[in-house]
Amino acid sequence: MNIFAAIILVTLAIDFVLNLVADYYNLQSLDKGLPDEFSDVYDKETYEKSQSYTKERTKFGIFTSVFNLILLLVFWLAGGFNWLDEVVRSWELGVIWTGLVYIGILILAKSILSLPFSIYSTFVIEEKYGFNKTTPKTFVLDLLKGLALGIVLGGPLLAGILAFFTFIDQYAWLYAWGAVTAFTLFVQFVAPTWIMPIFNDFEPLEESDLRQKIRSYADKVNFAMEGVYVMDGSKRSSKSNAFFTGFGKNKRIALYDTLIENHTEDELVAVLAHEIGHYKKKHIIKNMGISILQTGIMFFLLSVFLNSQGLFDAFYMEQISVYAGLIFFGMLYAPIDMIVSVFMQVLSRKYEFEADEFASTTYQGEPMINALKKLSKDNLSNLTPHPFYVFLNYSHPPVLQRIKAIRAID
Repeated sequence: MNIFAAIILVTLAIDFVLNLVADYYNLQSLDKGLPDEFSDVYDKETYEKSQSYTKERTKFGIFTSVFNLILLLVFWLAGGFNWLDEVVRSWELGVIWTGLVYIGILILAKSILSLPFSIYSTFVIEEKYGFNKTTPKTFVLDLLKGLALGIVLGGPLLAGILAFFTFIDQYAWLYAWGAVTAFTLFVQFVAPTWIMPIFNDFEPLEESDLRQKIRSYADKVNFAMEGVYVMDGSKRSSKSNAFFTGFGKNKRIALYDTLIENHTEDELVAVLAHEIGHYKKKHIIKNMGISILQTGIMFFLLSVFLNSQGLFDAFYMEQISVYAGLIFFGMLYAPIDMIVSVFMQVLSRKYEFEADEFASTTYQGEPMINALKKLSKDNLSNLTPHPFYVFLNYSHPPVLQRIKAIRAID
């Protein structure tokens, strides 16, 4: 074992233990009674059901994490990475195609091995609690569409990165950074009109009192409303949500059809005001800027460690290659990624409070509170998550904290 192997193994262990401890404390926090704030929405049966759902999802998540960790360690320590490299090299496909096939096989193998867990999650757990609306046909089509999209979009990008680091020496990381940045911006721009409709139907919100209220609010806050769309979320789940996507002339707000069915017009406008708040506060642009900066740092560090013999020795590799180096560096980068992930979660929760404040001050606070309560009930959310679990995993503040913050504003 060398220093690279030690860093990766210690990181894997720390990540696993931290999440296990967080899961344990989160399950312990379920013993608390129903918060008074939700007594007008939850009955005893629904609250017990939400706790049972959290327990089952958590235990299933632990089992999945243990399986994935064991699988990785067995494949690694048995020399699986080198064995696969020898097999793919024997096909004599050329350096770029060899890299694409090598990485593609690893991704495909991981997807196949995780398939039973995805099936169980969708057709057993989500079905048990009344969420699942996905048919086997839709499930299979989603897999095939995702695979095709990964090949069409991800394949050329990966080929470009492999080419940069194979044929360009000193400034390869800059070219790769520029290519990934351009690709990210392109996908953000075309996703609402080209990519997302591959998986879901988006219909413009029909002319109605709701649309008139939305239009009036958008005019009030000087928001150019290119489009509000209804997404057929009920095709896969009964859970509700809303989101903002795209930028420029392609930006749009999407409301799940289940959200529209279960909320009043004022509640829906408040939810939409929250999404507009993200845009007005420039949260999307800020996140994108941080992501681009992080990508640049990652590619620079990659250029430093990519040809390190010690990194390849850690995985029992007989030959150095750019494509295997990408995989191994990704694992070596995990400590930085872990820290950045926690920081981004903290920032994301801050943004959610700011968007709530924008919605409450430019529209109304009470409809937003009512919408949050209903969403919590409809999605069987955990109302009393442990702070440590929130710190590691939550991109949104716990709903009770959000409600208290909105009431403080009012």
